[in-house]
Amino acid sequence: MTNIVKVKKIGVVSRCDHVDALEMVKTILKRFGSKVDIAIAPMTAQALGIEGDSVLPVNKMRENGVELLISVGGDGTVLRNISKMDDPIPILAINMGTLGFLVDVNPEDAIKTIENVLSGFKYGERARLAVSLNGEALQSAVNEVVIITAKPAKILTYKISVDECELGELRADGVVFATPTGSTAYAMSAGGPIIDPRVDAALIVPLAPFKLSSRPWVVPLNSTIKVELTNPEKEAVIVIDGQHTYTIVEHDIIKLTKAEHPARFVRTTISGFYKKVQSKLA
Repeated sequence: MTNIVKVKKIGVVSRCDHVDALEMVKTILKRFGSKVDIAIAPMTAQALGIEGDSVLPVNKMRENGVELLISVGGDGTVLRNISKMDDPIPILAINMGTLGFLVDVNPEDAIKTIENVLSGFKYGERARLAVSLNGEALQSAVNEVVIITAKPAKILTYKISVDECELGELRADGVVFATPTGSTAYAMSAGGPIIDPRVDAALIVPLAPFKLSSRPWVVPLNSTIKVELTNPEKEAVIVIDGQHTYTIVEHDIIKLTKAEHPARFVRTTISGFYKKVQSKLA
């Protein structure tokens, strides 16, 4: 955890298809506009009819002095905007979605929480997976990277290696590569274990594998994981945090490593990871 002094400039981003989320942004602007400088993400500004110097893309916020990003929405809003930042600003997530592991603050607690946070806050760091496709860097993943068949009911074959040691050839509908943060997302639904975020590990979970012996692996997060699609004339897609999709074909090489910069989340409660999992899954 890291302490931060009194906040001078914040950014705000929200879902734009959710009336309550946009109303929350209006309330934030009205309540705190005279206390701190506020930058507003372009799509949110457009939905509210706001123009001018306060409109700033998320990927430009850090260099323009934004110290805290308030995300109004669900996990998707958080993931989408973290992916726009190479070195993510600490995020305070207000929950306007449904079940979410990345959004801690309920709407009724939002204004009071923001008041407290503006006087100083602590944040936790969550490791991300850096992703490259044939040597070209893609977005980093907070939750997971999924490689899956582009056509339903078509099985794929992969070669997977960890630090040049082959795990073997996998035949499956797909495979999930998750961070500890993502272990409670798609990976968990696919039968993978829940991993404490303090564990520096990556999770490899086959999706509907052909062999019953194909089980999940937990490997060091600082490893280099290499994946090659070996099916001739079959297409697959790589999906990063459910937000970004790329088509891959035979002999394309995907490499996953620990990203240089982690995601950062403002800590607003004293309850720990285990209690959070219990409450979310109850």
